[in-house]
Amino acid sequence: MKIAITGGTGFIGRHLARDLAERGHQVVLIARGYDTRDMSVRTLENVTFVPGNINNVPKLSQAFAGCAAVAICSGTSREQGSQTYLQLHVNGASNIVAAARQAGVKKLVLMSYLRARPDIASTYHTTKWEGEEIIRKSGLDYTIIKSGLVYGSGGHLLDNLGHLLRRLPIFARVGFREKTVRLVAVEDLVAILRVALLEDRLSNQTVAVLGPEEFPFSSGVRRIAQAMGKKKILVLPLPVRAHRLLAWFSERFMPKPLVAASQVQMLAEGSSKPLPGSQMPPEDLVPTTRFTEDQIRKGLPTFEK
Repeated sequence: MKIAITGGTGFIGRHLARDLAERGHQVVLIARGYDTRDMSVRTLENVTFVPGNINNVPKLSQAFAGCAAVAICSGTSREQGSQTYLQLHVNGASNIVAAARQAGVKKLVLMSYLRARPDIASTYHTTKWEGEEIIRKSGLDYTIIKSGLVYGSGGHLLDNLGHLLRRLPIFARVGFREKTVRLVAVEDLVAILRVALLEDRLSNQTVAVLGPEEFPFSSGVRRIAQAMGKKKILVLPLPVRAHRLLAWFSERFMPKPLVAASQVQMLAEGSSKPLPGSQMPPEDLVPTTRFTEDQIRKGLPTFEK
């Protein structure tokens, strides 16, 4: 089968691309090409890389030609220049629907966030929700995957925390009453995305994806530290307001922000409970990969000596 992936060189997109290509499917990667953390995915057997963005409907339609389905993995957790939430999550969804109709694509699979919803003072969450609604109302066969926080090789979660703990074994907990998370291994998420793209079992559904363990995020940070050989780290509570201020400063004055406002919101409210209207995946697709030290080591970045 021929599958297109927008945001195909990003964290989830490239893991999905590798999985599909290794199984013999033809994969069209569509991305601006700014993410260079894994250039090899562009030259894999069965993979065609198409540089471009989701603003150009004619070019998208051309890239979608012959594809049975499109996985929408394009998005961002922080705004940067023209890369705004509105542009990527809302306008992007509209453009992809228009291009899919022109190209005769029958199925769309949207990668969204577990707690995306309209009634919240977070542009990230609300634009993700608006993108979901555009896909739901497209008239095409769709699956919306609302996942909790995802980790794995090349992902921001382990990369950022790994580098932070390597320099300074201190973590500031988000809020005095920390909420819980259920971290999702990227391998488990890819298995669900693959079924959504290739089969009809998840057609016209909004599916919530949660990891098998529930714990405070700081407990996960301690596990990462242990996997790195750091026996002790200092975990300090910090008010949510202070984290929001840090995010505001980081996003405006740092080339690689320490934290984004969207991430603060995710941790402040927790990422362990699905919203009404979401369905749980079939039993054989429920994530089972635990956040163990071995699993963490597989995803940690390579540190320079």
